[in-house]
Amino acid sequence: MLIPIGTRANELFQKDALTYMSYPEKEVYLCFLPEISGQDENMLINSANNFLILIYPMGEEFSERISISKGILERLQRRHSKLIMYDDDMKKFPHYSFTKLMDMREHIIYLLHWAFVQKSDLFLGKDAIGASYSKIKYDPVTTIENDKEFIDVGDSIMNLRQVKTDKEINKIREAAKIVSEVAEVIPDKLKEGMKENELAALVNYEMMKRGASSPSFDTIAAFGPDTAEPHFTGGSRKLKKGDVVLIDFGAKYERYCSDMTRTFFFGKPDKEMIDVYNTVLEAQIAGIKAISEGKNGKEVDREARKIIDSSRFNGRFIHSLGHGVGLNVHDHPALSPSYDFFLKENMVVTVEPGIYLTGKGGVRIEDDVVVKKDGCEVLTTAPKDLQII
Repeated sequence: MLIPIGTRANELFQKDALTYMSYPEKEVYLCFLPEISGQDENMLINSANNFLILIYPMGEEFSERISISKGILERLQRRHSKLIMYDDDMKKFPHYSFTKLMDMREHIIYLLHWAFVQKSDLFLGKDAIGASYSKIKYDPVTTIENDKEFIDVGDSIMNLRQVKTDKEINKIREAAKIVSEVAEVIPDKLKEGMKENELAALVNYEMMKRGASSPSFDTIAAFGPDTAEPHFTGGSRKLKKGDVVLIDFGAKYERYCSDMTRTFFFGKPDKEMIDVYNTVLEAQIAGIKAISEGKNGKEVDREARKIIDSSRFNGRFIHSLGHGVGLNVHDHPALSPSYDFFLKENMVVTVEPGIYLTGKGGVRIEDDVVVKKDGCEVLTTAPKDLQII
């Protein structure tokens, strides 16, 4: 059973105790190291407990506690710890609000699963420290002298996250439903003279009104020439007749993300932009049709890219076709011309080709899909036909 130590660990545990209780009949402690002191510290050090999951955040706000925490680590390792799971992702959650703690829930479950199910032969009955520390610039854990083996488990944890359970897919499906509904009302929100940031704010409001806990990333709303920047960061350009309107947005629902892009025309576009739109749509359809279990992401990217590169817009598709979606909106690489990645059933990936004409405008169409044995299921259902407003 999992035993939480400290206020924050208890908050997290009490909301989902049954999930953690499903693991082996061994006492496993969970704690957030910078919050451990006094009675909690003594309990850990004197417990002679077999296993410990230790969350050690690396944000600058904890710099004053590094030396104290290092001392606790040294005492713990001398006494008994056979397993320390060290999670560098906690640097993303400096204030430990309850909502942010819940974002970690599945990550901790993966830690438990990796240690006790997939690698039980490695950890059970053996002194070892499993650490996810590959991206840490300063690592106080590995500087401690001890006779235990350090094992970087970061890649293994991320691999486990790639294939989703039915429960996870249903949450992503709901997040996709939210953005699909919002996309259908965007045309009615477009008004001449409105600013890009104003539209982004309206989209965020519409998502949360429909049940999103938050956007899954900063909403991109771009008008006119700004749409030619694939990852435009937002601005104050005002909408005028003849502009392309590109909206890239996602909803977070029960900690799981969606990601969708739709492109509209505010006034009749010229023939070149109509050709751009139709070419991107054709490329996206080809990419979606190419997806199935066992396919290499390179091949899927190639099927979409060759549609664009065989047109007069050769070389204007300047990013990868798609990425994984889950607890993070960019959960893992997936569909890229330069990366071998074999798709598995129940992975969720985006398919988002685009064409970008500098100084004029761009078009991107993006959907979230679930990989199936013989194809895929498209989760985002908003219309993709060319719309002139």
